[in-house]
Amino acid sequence: MIASLKKLIGSEQERRLKKYKKIVQRINQLEEKMEQLSDEELKQKTTEFRDRLENGATLTDIREEAFAVVREASKRVLGLRHYDVQLLGGLTLNDGDIAEMATGEGKTLVASLPSYLQGLTGKGVHVITVNEYLARRDRELIGQVHEFLGLTVGLNVPLLASDEKKIAYEADITYGVGSEFGFDYLKDNMTYKISDRVQRPFHFAIIDEIDSVLIDEAKTPLIIAGKTEVNPNLYKICARMARSFKKETDYIYDPITKTVSLTDDGITKVERAFGIDNLYELEHHTLYHFVLQALRARVMFTKDVDYIVQDGEIKLVDMFTGRVMEGRSFSDGLHQALEAKEGVEITEENKTQAQITIQNYFRMYPTLSGMTGTAKTEEQEFRNLYGMDVIQIPTNKPRIRKDREDIIFATVDDKYRAVAKEVKKRHQKGQPVLIGTTSIIQSETMAQYLDEEQVPYELLNAKSVENEVKLISLAGQKGQVTIATNMAGRGTDIMLGEGAKEAGGLFVLGTERHESRRIDNQLKGRAGRQGDPGESQFYISLEDEMILRFGREDVEELQKHLKTDENGVVLNEEAPEIVDKAQKMCEQANSSLREYTLKLDDIANEQRNVIYKLRDKVLEEDSPLDTWIDMMKSSTTKLIDNYCGDEYLPEEWNLRELQTRLNLIFVETNVTLPKELETKKEILDIMEEKREEFLNKIDQFKDNATVQQYARRTLLATIDRYWLKHLEEMTRLKEGIGLRSYGQEDPMRVFTRESFELFTRMYEMIEHDASVHLSKLIQPLLKKKEEVTK
Repeated sequence: MIASLKKLIGSEQERRLKKYKKIVQRINQLEEKMEQLSDEELKQKTTEFRDRLENGATLTDIREEAFAVVREASKRVLGLRHYDVQLLGGLTLNDGDIAEMATGEGKTLVASLPSYLQGLTGKGVHVITVNEYLARRDRELIGQVHEFLGLTVGLNVPLLASDEKKIAYEADITYGVGSEFGFDYLKDNMTYKISDRVQRPFHFAIIDEIDSVLIDEAKTPLIIAGKTEVNPNLYKICARMARSFKKETDYIYDPITKTVSLTDDGITKVERAFGIDNLYELEHHTLYHFVLQALRARVMFTKDVDYIVQDGEIKLVDMFTGRVMEGRSFSDGLHQALEAKEGVEITEENKTQAQITIQNYFRMYPTLSGMTGTAKTEEQEFRNLYGMDVIQIPTNKPRIRKDREDIIFATVDDKYRAVAKEVKKRHQKGQPVLIGTTSIIQSETMAQYLDEEQVPYELLNAKSVENEVKLISLAGQKGQVTIATNMAGRGTDIMLGEGAKEAGGLFVLGTERHESRRIDNQLKGRAGRQGDPGESQFYISLEDEMILRFGREDVEELQKHLKTDENGVVLNEEAPEIVDKAQKMCEQANSSLREYTLKLDDIANEQRNVIYKLRDKVLEEDSPLDTWIDMMKSSTTKLIDNYCGDEYLPEEWNLRELQTRLNLIFVETNVTLPKELETKKEILDIMEEKREEFLNKIDQFKDNATVQQYARRTLLATIDRYWLKHLEEMTRLKEGIGLRSYGQEDPMRVFTRESFELFTRMYEMIEHDASVHLSKLIQPLLKKKEEVTK
């Protein structure tokens, strides 16, 4: 089955490439014609294309000529001519798929082709990069070509003013960081004026390093948070308590799913410490949350791996890029728990105001495409979630890099000593070496071993980020040794210096398998760009963190009959299988976590869409009073259902309280419900009569701009207040869903049901409170009107 599926996918790949190669031939046939055009005639092509589109032509009709125009413009403006393989990549992107292209194949130039073609529609093309530096670089470089051809080009980066953002989004092509586009979407759905919105409807997006954006970053949702005051002492007390907890006795930690939970003994310990009877009671929900966050901070997060302490602040490190995530912090008290753990000043807590996962944000684009050096291993996920195929584009020049077999050592110490000796040998013959590490701690440990061998090196990690460009530019020089975290794995092009080719080209040495084969392949891809010589090899130990997490039992079994040589190299034939198996298990665990996160957010996404559509309606309609009237009708009908439901006998109805609640809404109308009422229909008839009377009074305000503005602001404020409260309740629900026991019931089903109940209750509260608040605002106007009439 799997073999036949692979065969099918392989033949589809060949079919697509064959089709694209025919199109490339036709583009090439237009090259001479384009060369003969003057600059003005070439620029005029943009106007011609737009006229043709307006007159009924499709993008496919003009595709080949448009690609030929971009190629010619690039030659004139940048001195860069698109290779045929770059045209293949451009065609793949234009069809909404992923172009897998090796390092050094010029992916930036590839994006210029579909972005121009799609930009002709005027609907906006978003070109997404993994960091601000690359967004600025690509906009400055490729933007020259597009502007030469008459398209407008924008840049969307953090800290832009609202009017600058608008200009960026109004451009035909907009470059920027993926998270910034997502945050702008959330902010647009928090505004109180349509004029404050910056985004247009989504059209077409190209994501550079698409696996990094849609796979690696997918576990972390985009969150806009507001600051709230904290209780520093409670964080400090919980941090002290977390330090006293014993593994297996007070808490259980699952290293595979990276989840932590309190045992019965741990819960008893907390209850005794705080003098309470039951930690799970609703009134102690906040305390439970604080204790759990303190425990997570202690057990799940490691200094100089997941975060660094710099200038008295906790700064988060992106595990996939090794970079500090400036301005990012954990929400719901986790960041403060880390601050308490490290003894630094405790900052204000972030409370979620809006959130969305990266996956659900990008799934809103009608057409999504991307490029990367490594996506084939995740093709199934791309196909299932986004409907995108991965097309492997051939290299422009044959790749001559040698990827050598891994060497596996019994201990970490054996591994580092062997790495240091190998690097010394390569350094002495003048070969540049890039040593890839998975964390800051590992990079600094590696440096100590090189110090012992007296090998000079440059260290590139999140602590030395300001020297990044300089260190990367030097990494390919003859005899240069660079130790780097994953920062050197993506978006970096290491050029070989004089004499480096003759010494064998860049030697990439990985010191640990990453959590994904894609990241390993990215690291290998730093060597052997564009037909350059180069080598790659991984040195691994059975004590590496990932292998112990996912292959502990296999390693323990292997230890019983372990065979090594004098350098600690493992000779057992099954060792490579154990390493591969551990990495695949890690990939599966991460994939399951992404799937779980997305399933949870899919439920939240449906609710978010309902709330955002309601906000849009209130913001955009001329008469928000009409929406309020609909809410008021719904709310008053539900009040009668709640007080006089079928589950109550007539003598159990609390008509007095119902009357009070209705009079809060139907102000200046005086609802009276006699005690002798016996049927629900009688009550409904009285309510509907009074509601009609009240609505007749409201009619006079429909042309009053001030009242309509009151209505708009009141409705938006009420929606936002309850939505924020709901987000907090959903976070707590997610937190507890895996800890509670439901017998044989699926936790996801329970979450779906309970979140729906929460949402229904929240929506009813929005309708009721909006009805009451607006009635109170209108009451003085009604009184004034009555006095004038008298």
